[in-house]
Amino acid sequence: MTFMKAQKRSPMAVAVTLALAVTPLTSQAQETTEERLSALEAKLAEVESQAAGQDEGFSFNTYARSGLLLNGDLQSASGGPYLTPAGSVGGAVGRLGNEPDTYVEAILNYKQVAENGTKSHYRVMIADSTSSSNDWTSADGALNVRQAYVEFSDLASFSGVFKDASIWAGKRFDRDNFDIHWMDTDFIFLAGLGAGIYDVKWSDNVKSNFSLYGRSFIDFAADTDFVPEGSHSTDNLILTANNYVGNFQWMISSMKAQENDQRVVEGITEAAETGIHTMLAYHGGSFFGLSEGNFKVAVMHGQGLGAETKSIGADGNLHEDAVSTRFGVYGTTYLSENWRLAPAILAETSADRYLVGDEYQWLTFNTRLANEITENFEMQYEASWQTMDITTMGYNGRNDVDGDYSKFTIAPTFKPQVGGFWNRPEIRVFASYSTWDDELESYAAGDALGADSDFESGQWTFGTQMEIWF
Repeated sequence: MTFMKAQKRSPMAVAVTLALAVTPLTSQAQETTEERLSALEAKLAEVESQAAGQDEGFSFNTYARSGLLLNGDLQSASGGPYLTPAGSVGGAVGRLGNEPDTYVEAILNYKQVAENGTKSHYRVMIADSTSSSNDWTSADGALNVRQAYVEFSDLASFSGVFKDASIWAGKRFDRDNFDIHWMDTDFIFLAGLGAGIYDVKWSDNVKSNFSLYGRSFIDFAADTDFVPEGSHSTDNLILTANNYVGNFQWMISSMKAQENDQRVVEGITEAAETGIHTMLAYHGGSFFGLSEGNFKVAVMHGQGLGAETKSIGADGNLHEDAVSTRFGVYGTTYLSENWRLAPAILAETSADRYLVGDEYQWLTFNTRLANEITENFEMQYEASWQTMDITTMGYNGRNDVDGDYSKFTIAPTFKPQVGGFWNRPEIRVFASYSTWDDELESYAAGDALGADSDFESGQWTFGTQMEIWF
């Protein structure tokens, strides 16, 4: 929803044009044709100027989902893209028919343009999340300000490689994060409090973004003489260069968390104090060159604090020798006029992640398929399979597991207009069948699969959900 939005030729301008065109000349005015045309152009210029000024003002955006997820006994069921043991280290599965929560983002924007043409944009994002089905959830919700920043663009004094650059400061999600929507997982999620500059253009086809983000780790026990109270905290500073050459993207981040190596984790004082993370990605304008559509593919690698390959710099428990590599790819295309397809693969391997000798390996295949039947109705289907082999060395009370998880969902879906992968809002009803190896239930006390141990051979879940963004 946008209260004021710039447009090249406003309806008001068109109306003024028609009105002036049909207004007869009066004898008193005795306007010549040239004078009348001049008056028309002046009026149009005034209207267009007003329309351009409407680039300023308030606007509102949102992302939201809300759904009810029930098991075969018509009781609330565990769910979410991260419900498997691999989910504890970022191994997501398909989200369709698998989300029991209400999550809302309310995004308020204010834009203005200075007399010299410099533009400013202020944004605040307020978010809330809850798994309760009640109408009043203040006691168990998670209301939070996730973003609050100011960005300047079209700066009048910038020139050369900085001519098209924008600068920002505050708390924000990095502008160039990108994700696999079908699994509710980012390829890369860079966020925190800091400052940066976007779109430093070295040439028409080469540009760079630079940023410094700070993230805070939670208080932790520290067995050191200089912390007599027995508690400690630290900040992780993340310096990032994000470079684009055509469709290629190369991102590199270095990080430093002063004294984080004093953290005590399961009696081990070898947490990482530094880290490095890099990603090489390609953003394709077709479906792998086979048909119309798009695809994205990325390989990420990190060491130390960079071994959390998705949420950069967000995990302070990583071991100083931790190393991880993640691969992700997805694509979207139409198989025919009414059928569309979106397959995805996500996989990661990591070693010495939290304790020396541990290993976390997982692989997910996911496919979203949709059949557009009428202008307002389509059938959506999703299949997801994940395999994992996790050796924890007893970290955080977790047990070693090795096994597979599978899910299939069918979801009749209503929407204002079908067509394309990103049209929202949607209202869905769904039925999902999930199955997993019994061994996965022993990973951790109270985890989602263990909580549903009565369904060792699999379970059906049912529900309804809405999803919207604009």
